[in-house]
This record gives sequence, structure tokens and C-alpha cells, in this order.
Amino acid sequence: MTRLRVVNLALPKTGTTTLTDALRHAGLTVADWRIRAGQSRNKDLKGMHLGKILYADYFATGDPLARLGEFDVINEMSAVREDQSLWPQTDWGLLSAIQAHHPEVKFILTTRNPAKTADSVMRWNNLGKRRLPAADVPGLPRGFGRSEDELARWMTAHYAFCRRMFEGESNFMEYDIEDPQAPAKISAYLGVDLPWWGRSNVGTPAALPSGAMRKGYSQPSAALH
Repeated sequence: MTRLRVVNLALPKTGTTTLTDALRHAGLTVADWRIRAGQSRNKDLKGMHLGKILYADYFATGDPLARLGEFDVINEMSAVREDQSLWPQTDWGLLSAIQAHHPEVKFILTTRNPAKTADSVMRWNNLGKRRLPAADVPGLPRGFGRSEDELARWMTAHYAFCRRMFEGESNFMEYDIEDPQAPAKISAYLGVDLPWWGRSNVGTPAALPSGAMRKGYSQPSAALH
């Protein structure tokens, strides 16, 4: 039986932490934003952002997932700070390399109404008010993204990019985080049962199974999700 591997192409504030928690409750090993203590046997990866690992391995070996074989799911790949702006989910070359090296991977796109997402981004720490406008982001050059309209246009374009890239492919699906049928659609697409579904990273996080922290679970972070 082919092992399940999943890569999420989502942008920040579209429910990625909810997906992480749901898939961890389903028994999958999820890498979300960065590799935290106890999540990898490779000590060199501790603390590294997924975006940096994906790009380092893409350019070093051609395979963006070369050092991430321990993980079933790659979620929240982007990172934007003063010293770096990494957006693997927008990169045709990197995503094509994943397709070529790992044809078993199932790509998923978590979506949310762009206007609502833009509003959330503007209210999330300094992400919309400082970090995004100060960074060079694919589709959102430095100096842009200061308004909700600009952010919403950027997000809409990303959704269109993903749909065009995976048009006609059977290993791609998208879902709206506000769709009541979202968990059923994800479960059917991935072939796994989802024992939990809710909202994470907004108030009190979902309770995790006993021993979850020892298995590599983490409470939702205040990063980009």
C-alpha cells in the first residue's frame, strides 16, 4: 500500500492550524511551519522553518522533501520575517520537483474567503501591517499588501495559480475552511478518518489525545496560521 503523503498549498490565516490538529488526531505526522523539539530524529532540522528546508534541499538535491521523509504532512510552508521571505507554495519549480520525486503526494489547498482572510491578516500581530508590506513576496512585491483589497487580490491570484497548475490532476483538491462538508471532503480525498474537526489558533485550542506532545503534536503557534 502506498504511503500517504500530503502537502498543503495554503496561505496564512486560512485554517492551516485546524488542518494540522485534525490530521494529527487522525494519527498522521505533521510538520507545521517549523520543526520543533522532539519532532525529528535529524537534529540539524530542529528549529528550522519548513520553507528553508524545502528550498535548501531543492537546490542541493533537486528533491524539496529530501530530509522530510519522517513526516506524512507538510503544512504551512511560508515564513516571512525581517531576514527572509519564503513561499514554496507559490513556486512552480519547487512544486513540480515534489511532483516528480514523489508522485504519491496528494496536494491540498485550504481556502477561505479572501476578504475575510485579508481582514484576519491585518489583525494578526504585525503580519499585515508590517511584515508582508516590508517583504518581497511572490505576487505581492515589497510595498504592497498594506490594504485589505491588495491582500485579497493576492490571495485570489494564488488560488487561481494552484488551480491552473494542478488542472486535470487527480492528486489535488481544495476546500473552503467554512464549508460544513470540509472534513468529509478531506477524509474522502485522503482516505483517512478525521476523529476531530474544529477551529484552532482562535482562543482555546482543541484538546489533543493523551501523550500527544510526546508524539510530536504541538499546540497551535502564533506564527502565520
